[in-house]
Amino acid sequence: MTFYETAGVWVAALFTLAIYSFLYRENPLYRLAEHLVVGVSLGYSIVLTWQRILYPRLVQPLAAGQEWLLIIPATLGLLYITRFFPKVAWLSRYPIGFLLGTGMGVSFPLDMQALVLRQIHSTVIPVFTPGTPWDVALGTAVIVLGTLAALIYFFFSKPHKGPFFGLGSRVGIWLIMIGFGATFGFTVMGRISLLIGRVQFLLADWLRVIH
Repeated sequence: MTFYETAGVWVAALFTLAIYSFLYRENPLYRLAEHLVVGVSLGYSIVLTWQRILYPRLVQPLAAGQEWLLIIPATLGLLYITRFFPKVAWLSRYPIGFLLGTGMGVSFPLDMQALVLRQIHSTVIPVFTPGTPWDVALGTAVIVLGTLAALIYFFFSKPHKGPFFGLGSRVGIWLIMIGFGATFGFTVMGRISLLIGRVQFLLADWLRVIH
């Protein structure tokens, strides 16, 4: 490796160890690495935003005398800066409201189609038809019964008692907890894979004790 590549490996290894030193206790090395990560990430994102978004899509069209409507989003973006000035901080509510309203309007139908409508579709298809493999039929039945049980648990207009609401609510809470546990387990697996990657980097690229 070249000198710069070797220096990069050492810097990455030292900062990795500095971050992992938080497992023992908080210390100056950890705080230094934390602040550098935040600062470098912010600086990189600012440069990237300027080079790939603001300059080619805002500054150049306006400088060429084209697309004057871009002044409106540019003005809304500049209004965010008023947040730092108490007397005119109320102006920042306009871009925030516009951003939240637009984001909600765009994401709501997509989320409805990707989550709610697909869930409804999975619960209204026939559980079993001639020629359907048993595992597919079983999976469809679990989806239908699990969805109904979870909905029964959140039905608070009637006491959760009796063979239908009582049993359904108990099954629903068990299925909800299983879903939360699976999601948490998936998250932990992702973090463990990142840890394995860093340990492999330290042992292979830095210390070269494994290949």
